[in-house]
Amino acid sequence: MNTKDIRTSSDPDLAGSFAAMERAAISAQDLAIKTNTGIVVSIDGKNIELTAKDLINLRVKENSATQN
Repeated sequence: MNTKDIRTSSDPDLAGSFAAMERAAISAQDLAIKTNTGIVVSIDGKNIELTAKDLINLRVKENSATQN
C-alpha cells in the first residue's frame, strides 16, 4: 500500500483530488444530517456507521476546537 500523501503529487489533478474528496465527504454528511440518516465510514480499516446525531456531535466538537 502506498502511504505517500496524495497532496504532494506532481500531478496537479491528483494533488487536487484530496480537497475534492474532502468536499464530497462534507456534502455526504450534510445530506445525512438533513435526512436524519446514517453514513458508513472507514476508521482504521473498520467500517463504522455514524448516525445523524453522531455527525452533528462531531461537527460541534470540530467547531469548538477551531474556535479555541
